[in-house]
Amino acid sequence: MCGILAVLGCSDDSQAKRARVLQLSRRLKHRGPDWSGFYQHDDCYISHQRLAIVDPASGDQPLYNEDKSIVVTVNGEIYNHEDLRSCLPGHKFKTGSDCEVIAHLYEEYGENFVDMLDGMFSFVLLDTHDNSFISARDAIGITSLYIGWGLDGSVWISSELKGLNDECEHFEVFPPGHLNSSKLGGFKRWYNPPWFSETIPLTPYDSIALRRALEDAVIKRLMTDVPFGVLLSGGLDSSLVASIMARHLSGTKAAKQWGAQLHSFSIGLEGSPDLRAAIEVADYLGTVHHEFHFGVQDGIDAIEDVIYHIETYDVTTVRASTPMFLMARKIKSLGVKMVISGEGADEIFGGYLYFHKAPNKEEFHRETCRKIKAIHLYDCLRANKSTSAWGLELRVPFLDKEFINVVMSIDPEMKMIDMEKNRIEKWILRRAFDDEDRPYLPKHILYRQKEQFSDGVGYSWIDGLKDHAELQVTDKMMLNATHIFPHNTPMTKEAYYYRMIFERFFPQNSAILTVPGDASVACSTAEAIKWDAAWSNHLDPSGRAALGVHQSDYEQRLVPVKSTTKVVDNGQKSTIDKTVTELTMRS
Repeated sequence: MCGILAVLGCSDDSQAKRARVLQLSRRLKHRGPDWSGFYQHDDCYISHQRLAIVDPASGDQPLYNEDKSIVVTVNGEIYNHEDLRSCLPGHKFKTGSDCEVIAHLYEEYGENFVDMLDGMFSFVLLDTHDNSFISARDAIGITSLYIGWGLDGSVWISSELKGLNDECEHFEVFPPGHLNSSKLGGFKRWYNPPWFSETIPLTPYDSIALRRALEDAVIKRLMTDVPFGVLLSGGLDSSLVASIMARHLSGTKAAKQWGAQLHSFSIGLEGSPDLRAAIEVADYLGTVHHEFHFGVQDGIDAIEDVIYHIETYDVTTVRASTPMFLMARKIKSLGVKMVISGEGADEIFGGYLYFHKAPNKEEFHRETCRKIKAIHLYDCLRANKSTSAWGLELRVPFLDKEFINVVMSIDPEMKMIDMEKNRIEKWILRRAFDDEDRPYLPKHILYRQKEQFSDGVGYSWIDGLKDHAELQVTDKMMLNATHIFPHNTPMTKEAYYYRMIFERFFPQNSAILTVPGDASVACSTAEAIKWDAAWSNHLDPSGRAALGVHQSDYEQRLVPVKSTTKVVDNGQKSTIDKTVTELTMRS
């Protein structure tokens, strides 16, 4: 992921202003360590920190049209850029960058081209003919983006809070699926899919169409000119992505450049559920697997850095971001610059464990709609910023626009969990890839119960965080929490601890307001808590808070057993006998 920062219409074209914008742009250098670009036209400044993924040799930004009157800085990937180029026969392209097409589309279609883009992106475009500008963010909010306003009349656009929080009188999250135009004088929603109205769909379930749609979404994300891999937790979603990648990688341009054997990556505490499952999937698929371990103290030591980079104090996001942050550092050190992951499946399929308690298909569907609309504040933010902190790009095929349209058009009756019919969460996805002739995954992996990432890396990770927070936050501090933090008042010591760290980095009221604060159980929205009266007394985002659903229900015992376990060192596999701790769940 790249870093973009634009300051537009600031009524100041001095050298001092230029120097300040350059200084702030360097706060985003971690996102794009390969190139720093800068452009100034009158009182408009555009800067770019590039992570070179497509056309590393000539795709430096900002990018321009033929006469350089249109200037654009982009963070993201446009997967259909070759098709779009073919629709612009009269235009001359100067680079092989997938993002250059944006400048030429603007020339042809004005501000009405954004829906033509298939990809993840945020961009700022300056038309120097009249110094008008537009900025836009992708449909779901996979890329991060913020907008702010200065007292001097300026508009600031930045990939991260830290690029603008010290300069703006007010700033906020740039809403996904929107564009902001100086000509319009505000926001306009460009993304208007059928599901957005939350009308209940009735399309029958077609397993073949669903499988084909996900395969298409994964294959298009193999567009890269740099080393790449897949994040493999061993859960259903990442395992399916890895399986599709492994199956279709051979013969692609990426395989010709970097080899046809896929590299996979996982992280967890020693003996964690995800590590055991991930190595089994890696063996099955034949990937070059890299397993990383971290200790609870390693994670605790990284918390302040994590919160600085992810720019949130949301409890579940901090919990899950920390192991991802540690893993991204390791992956980047191996020379890998792009990974594909399984984020988004639980939102569109209703895969979180609390969906077991959905009272009917109408409420089930409305909850999936609410989850997709809010994912940019949670999983997308985590995935984007935890990896961008180390100059690593992450792509998410489950959040492909076309794939979402396919899934969200299916009659939600088929998504409902029905144990009498042996339909567990995400059954329609599992069934679509249950191929007896050419299996994508082992059966027990294909039908493995959902584990949230912060749980799957090892249950003692969350318990260790809570114990650490107990040492940092006193009972007396909690008594005053409503006075110290009147907005989104932390209800636990863990939440209080994260909030203190966040406000040390981002003390402005606008920053505090960028973080959601609704109550949640097992990652639910506030509305879904009403599905089970017992949940109101167990408000914790961990999957184990889904009482009566998760196999451990926060109650588990440890039983040492003898097992043969794969131990991976620097991508080389060996088999040894090892005593591991297996989790035996109480029913």
